[in-house]
Amino acid sequence: MKITFKNNIKDLSKEFLFVSVSNENKDEIVKENGVKTLYLKCDEKMNLRKLFLLVRKMVLMTKSIKAEKLAFNFNDFKFNSIKLTDAELGEIIGSQLDFANYEFNKYKTMPKEGFNFIKEIYILGAPKEAEGAILKGNVIADEVNKTRSLSNMPGGDMTPSILATKAKEGVKGLPVKVIVLGEKEMEKNKMQAILSVGRGSEEESKFIIMEYSGGKKGDKPIVLVGKGVTFDTGGINLKPSNSLLGMNMDMSGGAAVVHTIALVAKMKLKKNIIGLIPSIENMASGKSYRPGDVVRSMSGKTIEILNTDAEGRVILADALTYAQKYNPEVVIDVATLTGASMVALGERASAIFTDDDSLAETMKKIGEKTGDYVWQLPMWEEYENEIKGSIGDFTNIHNKDSRYGGAIYGAIFLYQFIKGYKWVHIDMAPRMVAMAGENLALGATGSPVRLLYKFIEEYNK
Repeated sequence: MKITFKNNIKDLSKEFLFVSVSNENKDEIVKENGVKTLYLKCDEKMNLRKLFLLVRKMVLMTKSIKAEKLAFNFNDFKFNSIKLTDAELGEIIGSQLDFANYEFNKYKTMPKEGFNFIKEIYILGAPKEAEGAILKGNVIADEVNKTRSLSNMPGGDMTPSILATKAKEGVKGLPVKVIVLGEKEMEKNKMQAILSVGRGSEEESKFIIMEYSGGKKGDKPIVLVGKGVTFDTGGINLKPSNSLLGMNMDMSGGAAVVHTIALVAKMKLKKNIIGLIPSIENMASGKSYRPGDVVRSMSGKTIEILNTDAEGRVILADALTYAQKYNPEVVIDVATLTGASMVALGERASAIFTDDDSLAETMKKIGEKTGDYVWQLPMWEEYENEIKGSIGDFTNIHNKDSRYGGAIYGAIFLYQFIKGYKWVHIDMAPRMVAMAGENLALGATGSPVRLLYKFIEEYNK
């Protein structure tokens, strides 16, 4: 998508759809003096959340009439009820334009007229401060969209080895070091939690390490940990048929980590960032780990497996232990961990867990600014009683197999492997795919790349 900044519309060709934002009764496209104009209705009570949707709606309506060129006035998106600097507004507009223009069409046959995308945008009246921010927002959206494409890949075309290759490709030409540990290397590191879950598959499990050193030598890094289950059958505790569809996206946390680090490197942030992605397939076979097995993790702590479909937390246990090698400033893990988080929150926000309430508040505020919304759920000490094992240290689900509080027990399990460190767990299952009314293409949302990037950008010890 090409973005050009203009001061007036005198030389605007008739190929462009011109957009005018107003609080008219309805959205309407009319033809005036040979130029098509979209009168875009906005809510009388505008807020930041509605602003995201408004920019996306403009893109979708432009695409609906198959227009490839769009023009609008920057000042049309300034509202008295929303307190933003020109740069903040510019970054939002720049990111949402490309965010809404995205569609995953890799497996579709191209029609004769080509796929329907906006190719060029003229933005009128944008101050200099906003111009750079719009282009920055465009770069952010590009990495979010790459995350979406990675997550949308079918399971047959996205194995742990392929994910490792995609991680390398995602940072090609950037100052990011990528190391991939195979099963032999993981054996040496005693990462039996990852290896146990992955052994049911014919595909070799991988542990992907990404290192970006933009800060001072010796500065503690922020460590991002992403769940990389490239397909999840549930293992021996096989999922029902209707729950298997979409399980190619169980590596969405890993995809988010790959492209957050790529984005940090592109923006040349003066921070040290580490990405860790344990990647496996959770398959049912004669080699699969079983309900009742006891697995010794890298930490030395043992995990009593009560359900093989609670595999994400098991592999993350080793990754969180590995993260401690870096003496991290903050550890953030991202995972499509539980359907229970969707039961609790619906599909509009990811669940976050931490024992640091100020960190949770920071995450919530950044979520509102970026559109990657999050909400904190409790992680009280009392919950630890329900994951105490009978023959192992911890159980990987509630030790009485209760159907209540599943998102909390997933988080409290992870906490056992990262105690003593500043840590946030993001259960992004509610935001794995776009929902109706978001003015986005079907499929992965690319969450929470915007949240992670902005947190890193603004983080101050």
